[in-house]
Amino acid sequence: MSNPAANRLYQILQRWGPALVLMLAIFIFSNTPSTEIPNLGGWDRLVKKGGHMLGYALLALTLLRGLGSADWRNILFAFIGAALYAASDELHQSFVPGRHAALVDVAIDSLGAALGLLAARHLPILQRIIHRGL
Repeated sequence: MSNPAANRLYQILQRWGPALVLMLAIFIFSNTPSTEIPNLGGWDRLVKKGGHMLGYALLALTLLRGLGSADWRNILFAFIGAALYAASDELHQSFVPGRHAALVDVAIDSLGAALGLLAARHLPILQRIIHRGL
């Protein structure tokens, strides 16, 4: 016997679970005090900003997966969702010891989201993942 409510919950978690897990991971990483963040020397800025771009590209893709298709309306919603989460993450960081909010980081995160969504629009493998999952 099948439970329709359980099936519906499973479908929702299957679509939106990756985005929720990624948002939780971003929240946990941004909750790290500055004294606990390693310094990577000359590569520090490139690795950290590149990591932000990659993380927000993945967030935008998981949001698009939750929305269900890579049409332009959903791409716009996924971008706005990722950009708003980036802004909320910067606000959150302002309460973490030694961290601060920076609009340039919101811009970098949003650029990563835009690049991820652009890739989703033009790469068939990403389109398959968005439509059917892994």
